[in-house]
Amino acid sequence: QLQASGGGLVHAGRSLRPSCAASEDMFSIAALGWYRQAPGKQRELVARIIFSGSQYYVDSVKGRFTISRDNAKNTVYLQMNSLKPEDTAVYYCKVEPTRGGFYWGPGTQVTVSS
Repeated sequence: QLQASGGGLVHAGRSLRPSCAASEDMFSIAALGWYRQAPGKQRELVARIIFSGSQYYVDSVKGRFTISRDNAKNTVYLQMNSLKPEDTAVYYCKVEPTRGGFYWGPGTQVTVSS
């Protein structure tokens, strides 16, 4: 149902833009989120965008990351700038349909070297 791409290995200070393509129409989706899970840590919410366009960011990424969506492509993006080693994690997208419930994308690895 979801296809993720755009992760990779970069040096600190560089950028990546993972994407997550949904199989359903964006107008049937109430919210989209990007989460990350580093080794030995719990999965945490990084950024979220709701149907109206309102966005939320965890404090550690404010000013560096931007979540966006392309309704024509049924795709959500996470533009990640000024990456830091502490951003290293597996990044997952989460879809919350208007019908209720939620489901996860497969995850994409982001590794930032110092």
